[in-house]
Amino acid sequence: MQKQTHMKQYILLFIAPFLSLAASAQSMSCCSTTSTERFAMLGTDKSFAAGHADPLPFHLATGNGKMITFPTTDGKAANAYEVRSGKESNRVIFMFQEWWGLNDYIKQEAEKLATELGNVTVYAIDLYDGRVATTSEEAGKYMSETKEERIRTIIRGALTHVGTKAKVYTIGWCFGGGWSLQATLMADTQAAGCVMYYGMPESDLGKLKTLHADVLGIFANQDKHITPAIVTEFESNMKKLGKKLSVKRYDAVHAFANPSNPNYNKEYSDDAHQLVLAFFKEHLK
Repeated sequence: MQKQTHMKQYILLFIAPFLSLAASAQSMSCCSTTSTERFAMLGTDKSFAAGHADPLPFHLATGNGKMITFPTTDGKAANAYEVRSGKESNRVIFMFQEWWGLNDYIKQEAEKLATELGNVTVYAIDLYDGRVATTSEEAGKYMSETKEERIRTIIRGALTHVGTKAKVYTIGWCFGGGWSLQATLMADTQAAGCVMYYGMPESDLGKLKTLHADVLGIFANQDKHITPAIVTEFESNMKKLGKKLSVKRYDAVHAFANPSNPNYNKEYSDDAHQLVLAFFKEHLK
């Protein structure tokens, strides 16, 4: 019995350092994961996919914009759907897709916003490099496979494309909601206003401290992933840093403002859109 006890103690002493290293690595992995990476991981979450019914078919008929390409520093080309202002303007809006990709619904939103605001050019930026999902399985695959550095390279390419004199506004939904905020952070002093619909907020206070633009956040109280608790923490962080954040919460599910979603809530979506227009018009002055 005494020999067995000594043997157990020896084994525990031997493996303890390895257990400590494993725990440390796990902790580092958790803490080093960015907000954008955490959201991308939801692509493999079955409950998240279940909250996204396959989009209703839609084909954009107007075609007031056009697809463009611009170079990126990794040697690849990036894509965007461009809807130009009727006259020369240094005001641009970067629009970011939901997890489906740059589909005709997003292109329609770009045309709609450009028409309603007038003196602004809208770029609906393709974060999936040409891939567009028509099922939640495809969308989950594309979102989980995205590389953060590639997306940041695309955004940097878009910033180079519009030039240093451009005033940059952003808007996005779901996956693109988080990237709307990230693009605003990347735009630095060129940033002029950010709208994010039910996207993952940035939780790093050091990053939020560098924010140079006001933010309008639109969220859903029934969202099981971008939860009310996450939104409240975001509000608290922004307040601590003296950053201006306006939040509107609706008693709705995630993606309630997407007309391709069978759970689309027109009343809430229309109300949110009016807030968006008011926000942009105020900051476009």
